[in-house]
Amino acid sequence: MFSRSLKAKRSPVLRCAVALGLALMAAATLATTSAVAGQPGAKTSTFTAEVWADNWFALYINGKKVGEDSVPITTERSFNAEKITFTASYPLTIGLMAKDYTENASGLEYIGTDRQQIGDGGIIAQVRDNKTGKVITVTNAAWQALVLSKAPLNPSCVTSSNPTVDCKSSTIAAPANWSKSGASTTGWTNASVYTPAQVGVKEGYALITWNPAAKLIWGSNLELDNTVLLRTNIKAP
Repeated sequence: MFSRSLKAKRSPVLRCAVALGLALMAAATLATTSAVAGQPGAKTSTFTAEVWADNWFALYINGKKVGEDSVPITTERSFNAEKITFTASYPLTIGLMAKDYTENASGLEYIGTDRQQIGDGGIIAQVRDNKTGKVITVTNAAWQALVLSKAPLNPSCVTSSNPTVDCKSSTIAAPANWSKSGASTTGWTNASVYTPAQVGVKEGYALITWNPAAKLIWGSNLELDNTVLLRTNIKAP
């Protein structure tokens, strides 16, 4: 009887304790879930990339494409600048896939006209941390480069009346996970730096106030390298 009476007397207290315990457990579970959902653990920040390319690019951050040139690569003359805002967590692996316009695998443009020629590429970029306002990276010779498409391998074919047959080319596939941290560096070299005069910068380039350290970069051959992968790594501040 005493036992039953004690149980009845303490029952409200026990119920409160159990409820409190369950609430604490729920809160702990919610906190853990939030942390896991935010993994790989670092706090995200917002960034803005400013890019100008001759002729086209796509921007990758930590293996994910976050934007690309708004003018398709199929456009013969495209020299516009782009601003792309994205959210990511430090450290950053920043990748650019850059393409020079060519009509086909010959590597030539204006085919069949008196302007038939080998085109040239070039790209410049800078990335700003929007919270601090600081530029965290610019394109320069420290970036890595890998040429995917090169043509013509025999530049004398530029005068050919049938360049799709006479011009030789070389193409490889983009390595898996090339824009992710820890990707293989096999075959990659340092990017080559070019002057605005060498690239022949045009529309869009002057619309951006470039950090003095930002450089136009490409593969080792400004004319023959038609598709180039470029990347760099940025540590947490």
